[in-house]
This record gives sequence, structure tokens and C-alpha cells, in this order.
Amino acid sequence: MATDLRIEADNRVGQLATLSEQLGRAGVNIEGFCATVADGRGVLHVLVEDASAARQALEGAGYTVAAEREAVVLDDVEDRPGFLGDTARRLADGNVNLEVAYLATGTRLVLVADDVAAARQAL
Repeated sequence: MATDLRIEADNRVGQLATLSEQLGRAGVNIEGFCATVADGRGVLHVLVEDASAARQALEGAGYTVAAEREAVVLDDVEDRPGFLGDTARRLADGNVNLEVAYLATGTRLVLVADDVAAARQAL
């Protein structure tokens, strides 16, 4: 199952390198990620298939996984103007609130929603 992990950490040089190296050493493939800074803290969303191994590697390295959520991953993303708007409109019309959205490897769209079943139905 595609899982989005939210990791919050100090915003400092090398944080992404260290975190991703830990996952690599554990054999966990990062299939997508989004990194931002909010209120002086780094916030990283990582898409993985093996959430248990990823959590173990991250927590073993001193990171805290703040959230673990099932992600909806769209494989048929079109690289054209308006595709994201069309997709977001279908979700909005289905009364689905998006909490996280980012692109992953292979031009896949990752969506974390308040109601995964409703998101799948709307799409």
C-alpha cells in the first residue's frame, strides 16, 4: 500500500541528505517526496510502499514520524494545462478535502485526503 509519512525535523543543512540516506540504508525506496519549511521547522512528506521499514529506519535515526496516512496515487497523470484543476474539481465536487498533494516518480500524483474511500470514488 502506498503510504505518505510526514516527518518533522529541524530546518538545518543536510537534513534531507541524512534522512534519505537512512531510508536507503534500510532498503526503503522513496517513491515521491515534498519538503517544505513551516514556522522554522522542516516538514517532509515521503511516499513509500514499506511504511513499517521506513518508520523503523527513521525512528532508529532519531526522527519522529508525525503522521502515517494511506495515499491515493494516480498513475495516469497527463502533463497538460488544466489536468490538476480537473482532478481537484472532481475531488471538490465529491466533498473530499485534500491535506497533501505532490508529484512522485514517473509523473504520478500523490493525494492524501480526509476520506480516502471518497477520494477514490470521486476519481
